[in-house]
Amino acid sequence: MIESVLVANRGEIARRVIRTARQMQIRAIAVYSEADAGLPYVREADEAVLLGPAPAASSYLDAEAVLRAARQTGAAAIHPGYGFLAESAGFAAEVIDAGLTWIGPPPSAIEQMGDKINARNLMEQAGVPVAAGTREPVTDVAAAVDQAGRIGYPVMIKAAAGGGGIGMSAAANETELRAGFETARTRAERFFGSAAILLERYIEQARHVEVQILGLNDSQVLALGERDCSVQRRHQKIAEETPSPGVTPELRARMLAAASRAGEAVGYRGAGTVEFLVDSKTKDFMFLEMNTRIQVEHPITEMVTGIDLVEQQMLIAAGADVSFRPASVRSEGHALELRIYAEDPQRFLPSPGLITEWEEPSGPGVRVDAGYESGNKVTPYYDPLLAKLCVHGASRDEALRRARSAVGEFRVRGPKTNLPFHAELLDSDQFVSGSYDTSVVARLRP
Repeated sequence: MIESVLVANRGEIARRVIRTARQMQIRAIAVYSEADAGLPYVREADEAVLLGPAPAASSYLDAEAVLRAARQTGAAAIHPGYGFLAESAGFAAEVIDAGLTWIGPPPSAIEQMGDKINARNLMEQAGVPVAAGTREPVTDVAAAVDQAGRIGYPVMIKAAAGGGGIGMSAAANETELRAGFETARTRAERFFGSAAILLERYIEQARHVEVQILGLNDSQVLALGERDCSVQRRHQKIAEETPSPGVTPELRARMLAAASRAGEAVGYRGAGTVEFLVDSKTKDFMFLEMNTRIQVEHPITEMVTGIDLVEQQMLIAAGADVSFRPASVRSEGHALELRIYAEDPQRFLPSPGLITEWEEPSGPGVRVDAGYESGNKVTPYYDPLLAKLCVHGASRDEALRRARSAVGEFRVRGPKTNLPFHAELLDSDQFVSGSYDTSVVARLRP
């Protein structure tokens, strides 16, 4: 078993990985930037190493600084969390070349799935449904116009080398395509170092549904149920639930089988997610992307299955068997996750500042994965995620009731938060009915 792990991340995910590491009696090592020195995860680790100044490029994205910290502390393994270096095939290879255990999928799987066009083509070969789209990178607007005519409007414009919704937009006609293409290309170059663009048929009234996979050391790829991630602002998730209220048992079976095939196609190991778009009208589903890491919303899968996914990551990376019987996995009840951000609840703009009060809700079925506490300062350097409020109930109705109560009990003073938005969401007819799609936030915030 792994004796020590360096967690190459910050905030709530670093704190969450450290918690499981300590439960497994694995020495947990934190890294931090100057801006994060006072955060709880730094204090809770067995050892902590300063990486550098606040900007991510000088700290959490500095691969050499992270590896130097691992050597300095005698770490046996590196867990990357999500974001930062988590989906860098080059960094994963460097960790392995340094003689350390990489707690993640093989670098080859990360590389294959890192390019959306390559991933899309590979999934199509594996028999996973994909939307009509481009099989080669689109690098100029004339080619984009030509390809959109072949695909048919509306089309979605995406950076081929990136994710997170950056630069993504839908175009209903050539005028919108020309404008959106230039924006996407510029942002893709700036954020991902590649101006290559992917065009795909845009599915109106779509649900964003992802499947949690776990690749075992015997080459099995388990599908541990789906999560509905359709509540989004700027193509970024803010609430998730499992199971999806828009997925029938027949559709679920097909999606889970496709997700397992997707993982098998790249020799997947460890925790990952296969994301799909589901057409609300036809109930057809199409491959969107594969996230080759632990997901922000993994706690709700843990709540319905009783499986600690970070523990399984550690075991698989160590070459061991998982701690549960794969054939006996069952999903029980319903779970919701609400992402609590330091942001204006109307316009969703970041709201950094000093937290003067922090009081978390508690009670049956309530879990809070938090990266902050009272006295911490939310800085403008990183994503403004403060915590994940997760609830579980025997039914969706019970989960909704518990979520409403927990949102009302969560007290954060100092920065603005999106707690008022979550209260509104949980009372909205669209969400409560379960018949929502990815436009639900736009309808609540016209």
